[in-house]
Amino acid sequence: MTSTLISRLTTAEEMANFRFYHYEPSMPAAIIFAILFALTTILHTYQIVRSRTWFMFPFVIGGIFETVGYIGRTLSASENPGPYDKIPYIIQSLLLLLAPLFFAASVYMELGRIVMMIDGDKKFFIRRRWLTKTFVIGDVATFLIQATGSSMMASKDADKVDMANYLVIGSLFLQITFFGLFVVTAAIFHIRMALAPTPLACQRPWTKHMIGLYIVSALILVRSVVRTVEFIQGYNGYVMTHEIFLYGFDAVVMFIAVVTMNVIHPGDVAFHIRNSVAGGEKADYQEVDMEDTVV
Repeated sequence: MTSTLISRLTTAEEMANFRFYHYEPSMPAAIIFAILFALTTILHTYQIVRSRTWFMFPFVIGGIFETVGYIGRTLSASENPGPYDKIPYIIQSLLLLLAPLFFAASVYMELGRIVMMIDGDKKFFIRRRWLTKTFVIGDVATFLIQATGSSMMASKDADKVDMANYLVIGSLFLQITFFGLFVVTAAIFHIRMALAPTPLACQRPWTKHMIGLYIVSALILVRSVVRTVEFIQGYNGYVMTHEIFLYGFDAVVMFIAVVTMNVIHPGDVAFHIRNSVAGGEKADYQEVDMEDTVV
């Protein structure tokens, strides 16, 4: 009870001195990353439409969130040295926090498609459909918790901000847990397949897509750990009061993650799946009306 009281007093003190930013947001940095994310998102949209890789659509949503989030920071920077309008702050705070969850959703679904492409279901310890559904449901739950917490952060009510902080921290721990389990699951599958590859695994480029999956997963995990530390420290913590952490451990790492998927795009995964069902490698991106091949 004493610790709870101290926590509430600390939050009240923070709210008494509350300000949206502990620094003047950088206009050049915000503009640069708004443009960079816009460009890579446009490229992702083109790649998805061209290869009909529909499970990558959440990735595009995440890219839009990043773009609009940095536009929000640009608007805030235009108000330097303050006072800052509440709306741009909420936009950048909410969208930049939630964007990686959409990246994660596509990564979860990609693993299921890689397994399907090389006929690797027997290398899993659970059914592939349950694997994808479990992680996607976890991602949705994390999204809802984070969205709720983020929407409460700009409140002037100390109790609401306190609750928002707990919600965001809890959701970030949940995200790290699910992503950690996902990486372990992917690694187990990778090892089993490498030791006893299926005939299709010897013919199709599954390894490069697993590498891309690991890179993106590692970057999202790094970003999530830093964000968790940020919210644990609170509004007056070292991470929250230094803008370099936002750009160094969020903007940069998420941009690398998005570009990685541009370079190692799973369009050929979708292509091979459609060809397998259509009955030949010459079936150039044919549509197949089956649940397992909605790629």
